[in-house]
Amino acid sequence: MEVNRVPAGNWVLIEGVDQAIVKTSTIVSPHAEGVFIFRPLSFNTISVVKISVEPANPSELPKMLDGLRKVNKSYPLLTTKVEESGERIIRATGELYLDCVMHDLRKLYSDIEVKVADPVVAFCETVVETSSLKCFAESPNKKNKLTMIAEPLDKGLAEDIENKVVQIDWPKKRLGEFFLKKYEWDFLAARSVWAFGPDATGPNILVDDTLPSEVDKALLGSVKDYIVQGFQWGTREGPLCDEPIRNVKFKILDSLIAPEAHQRGSGQIIPTARRVAYSAFLMATPRLMEPYYYVEVQAPADCVPAVYTVVTRRRGHVTQDAPISGSPLYILKAFLPVIDSFGFETDLRTHSQGQAFCMSVFHHWQMGLNEDVSINKFFDDPMLLELAKQDVMLNYAL
Repeated sequence: MEVNRVPAGNWVLIEGVDQAIVKTSTIVSPHAEGVFIFRPLSFNTISVVKISVEPANPSELPKMLDGLRKVNKSYPLLTTKVEESGERIIRATGELYLDCVMHDLRKLYSDIEVKVADPVVAFCETVVETSSLKCFAESPNKKNKLTMIAEPLDKGLAEDIENKVVQIDWPKKRLGEFFLKKYEWDFLAARSVWAFGPDATGPNILVDDTLPSEVDKALLGSVKDYIVQGFQWGTREGPLCDEPIRNVKFKILDSLIAPEAHQRGSGQIIPTARRVAYSAFLMATPRLMEPYYYVEVQAPADCVPAVYTVVTRRRGHVTQDAPISGSPLYILKAFLPVIDSFGFETDLRTHSQGQAFCMSVFHHWQMGLNEDVSINKFFDDPMLLELAKQDVMLNYAL
């Protein structure tokens, strides 16, 4: 039934706007003076499990893409992406979530056969030390130069940014006081925070640590937006495996910016900022971080040893176990790497004869590799000598 107006408190079906809406939207009058949108949905978990999908019949690819668009709108935490290789990636919170998504994609939205690859886990890239060298990068036209180092963020700062305890759009004075008081930054650094990355709540910080006596602040300020874009591009796709960077502070130590405006455009500065961020990152002992689930298991007392066995076998660790008052059950709380969580519930049921039940949710990121993957070990003295010899021979031949 078509209507011209609807009072508050009713459900309304609006047709013809679905192409423009991805997740949520706010519809306003075109004549409204002050336009306000609903605050985007916030969640207490994130999507850390990925699968690749493709139609069983390649000719049905358009149907699958249409189904992906629809399922993306239906599930708030779902994200879809096309990789450089052409793979269609679905990213969700866990196995059960993906099972529901794939059921709807196959039966409700596209009605085709879809092939699914084995699930993989999203990682983050981070550093554990300050860059061993000051890293610089020159723009393609050789007229601009940026120098930068990377170092780990203070403990708890990444979580404060993600939880919006501190926001980049605060006035500079308030932002400076926050870092000055809570994290005891020096006055210059506290007042020189340029951006968070890879977005407004990204767990990385770009700081202008240059001095007015050494750098032309006016020229540097004129390309600030381009440097921020390069920094955010770099932190969105890290140099190790194209995963987001996390918990890293990037400091601009020096800059040489061309005085002519046409020689310091976005095409010159953005890729340069990204490259210098990558260099600083790689010289700061890079590591991979993996996601961990917080798991709660309820089981009878005689099944508790079996639960410990299953959790330990999957690199997890139980942090607490206690009886539930007034019942014969125990509750166990544990942390489990997401990469080792696939099939965990089935394994748990098998070892407990179906008496144990579990719930899991993303909890935190943790360093996943113990091996030092520093880029420094690839640049030992014999290799540097060999590279120098090759360079001399090449130049001599010319």
